Parts: sequence; structure tokens; C-alpha cells
Amino acid sequence: MYDLYVFIIFIHVLSAVVSIGPLFVLFAVLKKMREADLVMEKAYIAIFRYVVRLIKHAGHVLVGSGILLVYLGPWSWNTPWIVATIGLMVLSIFFLARGFSGTLKKFSDPKVERLPLLSTLNKATWIYITILVLMLALMVIKPTLW
Repeated sequence: MYDLYVFIIFIHVLSAVVSIGPLFVLFAVLKKMREADLVMEKAYIAIFRYVVRLIKHAGHVLVGSGILLVYLGPWSWNTPWIVATIGLMVLSIFFLARGFSGTLKKFSDPKVERLPLLSTLNKATWIYITILVLMLALMVIKPTLW
């Protein structure tokens, strides 16, 4: 049973890395998008969508492995850092849908100004990284919040 628990921790940590790490690549993509023509912009948007899809699926693995860790581990669902993590996770789900997907769809409209969209994507990336780092801190530090 201990080996299974350790394996699930490994999967959990790996999925956390995959759900956060690729976000930093998006800053380079955003920088390139500022100077890109429409053909290159479509390629960069495809990269952006792929990264968002990757972090979304890594998030699914993260949630699944987290549920197993709580179920098999010494913590209850009422543990303050778990409750706070779940709250941030719900926030991140809504934010991921609104912060990225909606903005990326607007690029298909030729009438929409590109620079404000790029600024929105940059801000959304930072906000999402902040939310994920806060969740990561809660899982690592396991603070007593109340």
C-alpha cells in the first residue's frame, strides 16, 4: 500500500509540474505574437491552445491523484489547506475557461484590435500562474489556516 501511495504522490507532483511549467513558454509566444503577421499569429495561437489543453489535462490528473491521496492518506476533506486548495481549484477552473479560451476565440475576428488581446492573455497567464503557485504552496506547506 505504501508503494502505491508513493507512486500516486509522484504522479501528483509530475502533473503539478506539467500544469504549471508550460505556462512560462507562453510568455515567449506572446512576445513573438506582438510582431507576427496573420499567418504566424495563427501558428502561435495554435501553440497557445495546445498549451492550455495540456495544462487542462494535467489538471485532470492532478485532481484525480489528489483525490486518491486524500482518500488513502492521513488527511480528511475538512483539513483547512485541503479546503483552501479546493476553493482555489474551483476558481482556476472558471478562470481557465474565461481567461484563455474566450480571449483566444476573439483572435478569429479580423476587426478586433490585437494588442489589447495580447495584453489580456499576458495578464491571464500571470493570474493563472499565481493561482497555481498558491495551490502548490498550500499542498507543500500544509498550513493550519483555522
